[in-house]
Amino acid sequence: MAKQVAKPEWACVAEAFEASGLTQREFALARGVRLSTLQSWVYRRRRAEPARGESVRLLPVQVATATASAEPVVEVMAASGARVCFAVGTDVAYVARLVAALEK
Repeated sequence: MAKQVAKPEWACVAEAFEASGLTQREFALARGVRLSTLQSWVYRRRRAEPARGESVRLLPVQVATATASAEPVVEVMAASGARVCFAVGTDVAYVARLVAALEK
């Protein structure tokens, strides 16, 4: 029978995973825990936390003149220099997650 892990211990492991930048599979292999166990710990930690608003970081914006194109687009340039174009009306939360991922 597997050893019961105290809440502070699994919460610390789940927190370490969140900060690691690894996939759950990679982290579980590195820590020697079952993937399903890690997934459970991460799920419980996220569920136990009160809904936290992610901090909003404002960046300078440069408005360029419109160019003739078939459909209107919005171009986002990340601080890293990566540029991504989206159709006008694309979900803002999706764009924010993508830009955040590009900056990692």
